[in-house]
Amino acid sequence: MSATPSTTDFDVVAIGNALVDVISHEPFEQIATLGLDPGSMTLVSAATVDQVYARMGPATEVSGGSAANTAAGVAQFGGRAAFIGRVADDTFGRLYAHDLQSVGVQFASTPAKGATPTGRCLVLVTPDAQRTMCTYLGTGTELDASYVDDDLIGRSAVLYLEGYLWDQPAAMVAFRKAAAAAHTAGRKVALTLSDSFCVQRHRDAFVDLVTGAVDILFANESEITALYEVDDFDAALQHVRGHCEIAALTRSEKGSVIVAGDEVHVIDAHPTAVVDTTGAGDLYAAGFLYAYTHGHDLATCGSLASAAAAEVISHIGARPVADLRSIEASVLAARRA
Repeated sequence: MSATPSTTDFDVVAIGNALVDVISHEPFEQIATLGLDPGSMTLVSAATVDQVYARMGPATEVSGGSAANTAAGVAQFGGRAAFIGRVADDTFGRLYAHDLQSVGVQFASTPAKGATPTGRCLVLVTPDAQRTMCTYLGTGTELDASYVDDDLIGRSAVLYLEGYLWDQPAAMVAFRKAAAAAHTAGRKVALTLSDSFCVQRHRDAFVDLVTGAVDILFANESEITALYEVDDFDAALQHVRGHCEIAALTRSEKGSVIVAGDEVHVIDAHPTAVVDTTGAGDLYAAGFLYAYTHGHDLATCGSLASAAAAEVISHIGARPVADLRSIEASVLAARRA
């Protein structure tokens, strides 16, 4: 059931919103004061993102975006990753491209020239390690089908797409074009549902995608139950098992469940001290897709995914600071023992 890397130039090509993450620690009351939904992602205007930014405490800035974080994780495992996204020809756009390329991700999208700046995602981390995101997409809102590189997609074992793309009509068209190109080339299409509020906004469309255009689905418990409008995780699992080839469903401290037809694997959460949950799902997908494209069975994919997610939530920021290749070696050794 794994992909075959020998026939491709890339393991994963990801398409998503190119955003510079601005991360800070904030008290619980700050979330309410700003009128944000705790633990969610809210799309805002340029004026609003400037207002929120002015009220944030000391922050760390790094290139981000959900799909880009996953591509970076794949590359840091030693995999071959590429990213398609839209940035402006400005300081943040150049910083963004440099950051991705510095970890080994191919990013060749042409910077956009115009008045709209590169997007930003303000990530407010509360004492419970939950993250609330306030996002200004900037020039990312203009990502369209012209950015879809059919040749690059055809040379990649897996096309990875983020659900957030569905919030913009032009990106929605690009999403469908990219998925069609991947399937035409005989490649796999993976989707992360991204956010339960995103699922609620586009539920019917996402159900159609999962049943007809997606081979590998990533979702957390709140996202998968929102998708099928059920309160019970097991009920959602029964729905999804007949809708796509593989579903990897995360449950925070309860670990994750991977289902592929009649095959079910329950994966324990990798023990760690939780500091910041930003990027947990992104790195889970990175670990899973890296293992999947390197011929590992689904249980091993889940174990490596869990270890990658544990690494990124043990510190501030959505990118790993530990050596993911060492983590891979430890996971594989434990599974052989």
